[in-house]
Amino acid sequence: MLRFFYVIIMNLFRAPYIIPKMRRESEHPEKYTEEERYRLVKHVIRLMKLSGKVHTKAYGTENLPKEGGYIMYPNHQGKYDALGIIYTHKTPCSVVMDKAKSNTILVKEFIDLVQGKRLEKDNVRQALTIINEIAKEVQSGKRYILFPEGGYEFNNKNKVTSFKPGSFKSAVKAKAPIVPVALIDSYKVFNSFHFGKITTQVHFLKPIFYEEYQNMKTSEIALSVQERIQQVLDIYAV
Repeated sequence: MLRFFYVIIMNLFRAPYIIPKMRRESEHPEKYTEEERYRLVKHVIRLMKLSGKVHTKAYGTENLPKEGGYIMYPNHQGKYDALGIIYTHKTPCSVVMDKAKSNTILVKEFIDLVQGKRLEKDNVRQALTIINEIAKEVQSGKRYILFPEGGYEFNNKNKVTSFKPGSFKSAVKAKAPIVPVALIDSYKVFNSFHFGKITTQVHFLKPIFYEEYQNMKTSEIALSVQERIQQVLDIYAV
């Protein structure tokens, strides 16, 4: 948490310029392409990384499908998770986030720039709408980050909790590739008392194509993705 406030303070002088710019580009997608908005997001993340002394290494980028939409399913460790993935993901992608946490300053601008989805966790009808919207957009070529754990514990030390089967309904509906993503030490950035230089890892694992999971229940898909991520953490996490 100390690092989070430190990064905010170190970048306060940029706020009068960067936040209005982020809002302007997100509010006028007809003027700014998806690629332009994504470049701005990555630029802001880079500034945060530099001031926060955070280095992020990416592995397995060659595993990402070259064409079409897909959904990335990472383990969830904290506030930096989506930022680390976006920064290491070359082409534009979006994210699904808890609506209750999505409207604070800077977070709101990030979500709006990537045209992310705000999920109301206790609203079943709204969740169904979001599932259908994501499926439709992925079918048209969009890429999403969706956290199947649904939340995280403070200072979780690379632990993975059970993946929710419902998180995979959008992928099944879209018949889209599922890309497991293993995050390591991401919690140290903004969700621990760790201070000093940090190196986090983003591992893009081999995608699971629809032909491989079409006969599986969502609970079986969830367990398979969770196990693949856990295997990477068992190897690389300290």
